[in-house]
Amino acid sequence: MSSSGPFDQALNLILSLDPTLTQIISLSLQVSLTAVLLAAALALPVGAAVALFRFPGRGVLVTALNALMGLPPVVAGLMVYLMLSRAGPLGSWGLLFTPTAMVVAQTLLVFPIVAALSRQVVEDLWEEYREQLQSLGCNRLRAIPTLLWDARFSLITGVLAGFGRASAEVGAVLIVGGNIDGVTRMMTTAIALETSKGNLPLALGLGIVLLLLVALINGGAYLMGESAKRRLG
Repeated sequence: MSSSGPFDQALNLILSLDPTLTQIISLSLQVSLTAVLLAAALALPVGAAVALFRFPGRGVLVTALNALMGLPPVVAGLMVYLMLSRAGPLGSWGLLFTPTAMVVAQTLLVFPIVAALSRQVVEDLWEEYREQLQSLGCNRLRAIPTLLWDARFSLITGVLAGFGRASAEVGAVLIVGGNIDGVTRMMTTAIALETSKGNLPLALGLGIVLLLLVALINGGAYLMGESAKRRLG
């Protein structure tokens, strides 16, 4: 009697596009991509504004953004849980244990990464472009879109770093999502659950896909960086 090992079975699940595996991957990508887009839409202008304007408490804000880049996922998950639980201020919305709650938690994790990186990139670019932009009558507020566009390759690298953080984290989505089969089960939470159940083929299959996804993200970030270097000389 021939039998295949967990690795072979995992490859079969991937190649056969197993419905359970593809459903988990699809939900993971939907949640992470939505969270990264929301975080980028909020963090890019905030990071640029902090880079260009001087105001009381700016140093504290910069320090906070840098510190929150390492925000533990379980803490982010706990904060969102307290907001969305029945006793919380947003409890009446009924969002806890839904994909929306996971999007909120991942947005909270990605926002400081993109904001802190964009602040540094825009601040460096402003020092280079300041005299030229001011000679054209462009004030700091009007300079934000120009600087963000010229720094787009470096900023995309920061956004990809945020996506890597979102797609690989498990603590926050487990707390606010609950790992409900077919509803809120993500790749990371499914790997932990299926491993504990001894269902190694599915856990290994999801792990392989997650590794490929992380490699793809890092490859994209590297190509973006090289492209930026060539354009900027």
